[in-house]
Amino acid sequence: MGGNLVGSVSIVPPLLQLLLRRGALVSGTMALRSGHFTVYVAFHLVFLALFNPTVATEGGGGSGALSLLQPYDLLYYSGVRAYFGEEWGKAAELLEKSLLTRESLLGARRRCHGACVAAGGEELRKLDSEGGSLWDLWALDALQKKAECLKFCIGHSVSAVGQLPVSTDIEYEFSTRNPYNFLQVTYYKLEKVQKAASAAHTYFVANPSHLEMRNNIEKYRRMKGVTAEAFQDREIENEKHWVLYDGALQYEASADWVQAAEKWKACVNETLRQTEECRVQCEMASQRLPEDRGVDSVDGVFEKAAALSLSLLSCRQSCVTQIATRPGRISAQEDYLPTQLEHLHIAQFKAGDISGAVQNVRSLLLFYPSDKDSLDNLQLYYETLGGDTESQDTQPAQEIVRYVSRSLQEKKLLYFGVENLGFSFTDPDLWTPEDVVPESLKEKWRAEKEKMNEKMKEGEQLEEVDDSGFFAGGAVPQVGVTITMDDEILNGTNRVVLDGVMTEEECDTIVQLASAAASAGDGYQGRRSPHTPHETFEGLTVLRAAKLAQTGLLNETSVRLLHELGERARVLLHSYFRSPSGLYISFTHLVCRTAVTGDQEGRLDLSHPVHVDNCLLEPETKHCWREPPAFIHRDLSAVLYLNNNFDGGELFFTNRDAKTVTARVQPSCGRLVGFSSGPVNPHGVTAVTSGRRCALAMWFTKEKFYRDMERDEAEALWAADGKSVVKNEEDEEEKSSATTSRNARSQASKEKSRERGRVTGGKDEL
Repeated sequence: MGGNLVGSVSIVPPLLQLLLRRGALVSGTMALRSGHFTVYVAFHLVFLALFNPTVATEGGGGSGALSLLQPYDLLYYSGVRAYFGEEWGKAAELLEKSLLTRESLLGARRRCHGACVAAGGEELRKLDSEGGSLWDLWALDALQKKAECLKFCIGHSVSAVGQLPVSTDIEYEFSTRNPYNFLQVTYYKLEKVQKAASAAHTYFVANPSHLEMRNNIEKYRRMKGVTAEAFQDREIENEKHWVLYDGALQYEASADWVQAAEKWKACVNETLRQTEECRVQCEMASQRLPEDRGVDSVDGVFEKAAALSLSLLSCRQSCVTQIATRPGRISAQEDYLPTQLEHLHIAQFKAGDISGAVQNVRSLLLFYPSDKDSLDNLQLYYETLGGDTESQDTQPAQEIVRYVSRSLQEKKLLYFGVENLGFSFTDPDLWTPEDVVPESLKEKWRAEKEKMNEKMKEGEQLEEVDDSGFFAGGAVPQVGVTITMDDEILNGTNRVVLDGVMTEEECDTIVQLASAAASAGDGYQGRRSPHTPHETFEGLTVLRAAKLAQTGLLNETSVRLLHELGERARVLLHSYFRSPSGLYISFTHLVCRTAVTGDQEGRLDLSHPVHVDNCLLEPETKHCWREPPAFIHRDLSAVLYLNNNFDGGELFFTNRDAKTVTARVQPSCGRLVGFSSGPVNPHGVTAVTSGRRCALAMWFTKEKFYRDMERDEAEALWAADGKSVVKNEEDEEEKSSATTSRNARSQASKEKSRERGRVTGGKDEL
């Protein structure tokens, strides 16, 4: 069946244009045959029938309900009302039911779409042999049969009210995972801390700038009865492509090309599956009225049909952006699928799968046919294959061929709507070829593309401009501390290396502290080896050390030294970088990286890959996106080294391409490296190939709101014992306790804010 229907794709553009141009002439005939309602439904679903006939069905995710599904938005509002009425048991039940009902609704749509793919197939096959008005009538018969199938199927699972579209407010609530925000407090009030921790973690994944939730999660980690299993993303089923993406990058970093190739292939397949899932939901959900899509005139039935069809196509195209946007991020990753294909064919080549590499570089060339690097790689693969002509003739993956062909057909129709109906459409892809754009729109399209290219060039030219507000070269207010390397020696901006910050005895004390108390993993997220499997990673925070000292497990003098070193570094760097405002410690982390014995031969990965501390570096475009999940509040970074009896572990700076090394710093006891946290200072750490490298990593912020709450709690512990502690003088002003309620949501990125009322949770602090 798929083979027969694929051929019908080519008739869709003229079909839509025919409908747009002759609607008034044939409306009487159409109405006589099937009635206005049927015509409306038919054209609402016209592209469902003709554009996507080969979508794979999926059996999972069904409702399993004995009764029809009720509207999940009503359940949600009822749960929120119960929440503010402090009816915690009722709130938990209704909020959970709203999440389950929504997922069941999506599952019902999936199943019905799959079940009705074949409906009207006989009529569609007749289109190849019919012409004129009879051709149009066969099309309407096919569409009507599919519409009836879908209506019948959905009606057996979802109530009539449940089929109605929900408001944009509700869509926003669920897209930002706000139900989990309410559930976190609800379960805490019910003393179900395991469930509360799970809800908190799920919400925080999509809202990483929500400081109250971050603090709550840290408290949950220390609560009795909360296990590591609680900190799992409940929405992970919808984000599997990102899990695979990150896993593939990890294998690449450790040069395990066989595993990397397998992960990239799985990532491509999952991305395609998620995209199809998104497209199905576009087709099955009620489309918004044409007036909302910016169409100039939608007075007639056929104008509305065309506008609804364009709305559907636009929704499908937007799936590219939706799938390419990580939870918690504002911007989508550009060229998400082509980027995966590029990684995949390179990994396959390095793993020895040359035939697979040929197939996937050919797949990549479908997006960028004239890309020189891809063409050069294809030639290299041919030369490697030698006389293996069968492998050389390997064609692109058919699913990618269909993906590109379908997308181009949709773009042509959408640009037709832009040109002739004033329809509003933003193309989500960078790879769209110019010949898809109508002549009347090309000048504007080229101008926008040129503007984008100029912006990228500006990003390259401004690479060395630092807008952090720091100005290196100030005084060093500590006897015995010397400036070993400055901006000139380090070939950068706002970089410094200070020696003599610690004595050998102090270094030994902190290293012993790490040996005695540092926990396996990163010390705050439980990842045993966050950057490379060839090294173990141990971490210790100031608060954890203070609590261990309070129980007698650690020497309190050593812990106080750990605390004081953060303040010592702050004073030095605040003075040297001549910060015009206050500087606060944002986080202090004692970390040790130890080479895994017998697992170092042929290592090509890094101990810590190249990154920027307060933005998400995109080396290909040299852009650095200052948005969550990056720690956008970090302004100044520092590393205070504790030893040098190991091999490797060298800090290095690069340009924004993450490849061109501009400076290297060798660790040694008492050496402090400080630098502004922004895009002028990408940096990484070379592999630790033997021994154990220990250092105190620190980040500073100019915003008091983001100061380290754990240091506050540690100081509070000592104050409770009647013992003084060295304090940041800026913190003396109006110092608030760690339990003070803060409206962290107002601190979220402005791009995410919506200028309209919506349900918010005001009790999300513990």
